[in-house]
Amino acid sequence: MSMNTTVNSEPDLRRLFGNAVDVVPEDELARRLRSGERLRVKLGIDPTASDIHLGFTVVLRKLRELQRLGHLAVLTIGDYTARVGDPSGRSRTRPILSPEEIERNTATYLEQAYLILDRERTEVWHNSEWLAGLSMADVIELTRTVTVARILERDDFSQRYASGESISLTELLYPLLQAYDSVALDADVELGGTDQLYNLLMGRHVMEHYGKTPQCVLTTPLLVGTDGEAKMSKSLGNYIGVTEKPEDMFGKAMKVPDGTMPDYYSLLLDRGLPGAEPLEQKRELARSLVREFHGESAVAGAERAFDAVARREIPADVPEVPLPEGASEVWVVDLITRSGFAGTNGEARRLLRGDAVRLGGEVIRDEKLSIPTQSLENKILQVGKRRYARLTLAP
Repeated sequence: MSMNTTVNSEPDLRRLFGNAVDVVPEDELARRLRSGERLRVKLGIDPTASDIHLGFTVVLRKLRELQRLGHLAVLTIGDYTARVGDPSGRSRTRPILSPEEIERNTATYLEQAYLILDRERTEVWHNSEWLAGLSMADVIELTRTVTVARILERDDFSQRYASGESISLTELLYPLLQAYDSVALDADVELGGTDQLYNLLMGRHVMEHYGKTPQCVLTTPLLVGTDGEAKMSKSLGNYIGVTEKPEDMFGKAMKVPDGTMPDYYSLLLDRGLPGAEPLEQKRELARSLVREFHGESAVAGAERAFDAVARREIPADVPEVPLPEGASEVWVVDLITRSGFAGTNGEARRLLRGDAVRLGGEVIRDEKLSIPTQSLENKILQVGKRRYARLTLAP
């Protein structure tokens, strides 16, 4: 398929802006979208993990909408900024990844992003291409664009500063480095979740300093995870990965709380909640997600697998296993050995790799997963077909 350079100059702005949170400045972005100009729409990705979950697909879907109007997606892989660590929403410094980890994560991120995006309407850049070559004079010039007071206005910095938590100088530089990406790429628009608003607005400010036309900004909502409380996150275990097995994707979708279903339909399916009863609403959500990421042929099998698990009875005399007292999180490997299902950490890892571990009915594979202790109360840990344990909080 050849690259289509035709731009729709009569976009449905009510639809495009309908589920956006911030559009800055809205009048200017509307004018540029109607101008017939082919816009460069930037989305930055720090490859800090190997997989994309449905929460990240919300902004990818918005980028796909703009691609379908004829605009160019500009994916910016933060291979250089990943060495700094995005402080957005963080109460402490992020761990620094090795170049090998960054490269592996980038490869899987891109393949998964292309499940949603049009590959032929996408440019891919690595910000090491321009950030690695900055001289000390260049960095000093960049730091002149903003005051320390303005940097500390951002909530995560101000809260950490007030509570005495450490803030590294590299973290203070992060918003400026991300903003410089927009300078290097001549971005017309930048997308991101609502937690990225400060960084995106900094891009407008820094672009103006360098004599560029400031980018417009559009943010999308943060998808609440399957727990119905916190935003979707691998570290919280409340996520649905885009490459999960069809039966696991179906099963996790069936656990989405009723109160968050309207958002899942709006942000992931681009339609309103159907008038069916709640269980059928969830089945339709699960079918739609499996259909999108695995194809129609996988839907029936995934639903049958879910129904088979739902019919499986858990014995009434399941032994109780107390969780470690005072711990805020429990490593899944420790959970397996603590429950007596593995004699060593190595054996526990092998069980995880063999899809033999379920928690609350969901298959667990992530060997690095740490789970909030409070969320584990009364959950059933299952290893194999017949070994169960009920997890309890220490008295």
